[in-house]
Amino acid sequence: MAVEDKNSEHGLRLIIEDYPYANDGLLIWSSIKQWVTDYVMNHYYASSNEVERDEELQAWWTEIRTVGHADKKDAPGWPDLKTKQDLIDIVTNIPWTASTHHAAVNFGHYAYAGYYS
Repeated sequence: MAVEDKNSEHGLRLIIEDYPYANDGLLIWSSIKQWVTDYVMNHYYASSNEVERDEELQAWWTEIRTVGHADKKDAPGWPDLKTKQDLIDIVTNIPWTASTHHAAVNFGHYAYAGYYS
């Protein structure tokens, strides 16, 4: 777990500093975020107004929240998609969750859980 902290190296401060995957995970998080930032800022959207007016992008985000996560669609905490920074934050989380985070919370437990199989 990490919280935003502008003074930390990767813009995030670890809650549990001695978690074995945390520091490596932050390196991957930073790489993903940098790539997404470069793409969104330099190659795709010239302004935040374009993000907010992009009907296909807004429909995609609505579908993720209301169809893909229908059981959580009314839960608090869903970010708005109105600015380029909103888009960067959302798109950074998708590959992070599907790759590094998933691997850290599942595969790291094999040695313990596999012993009891």
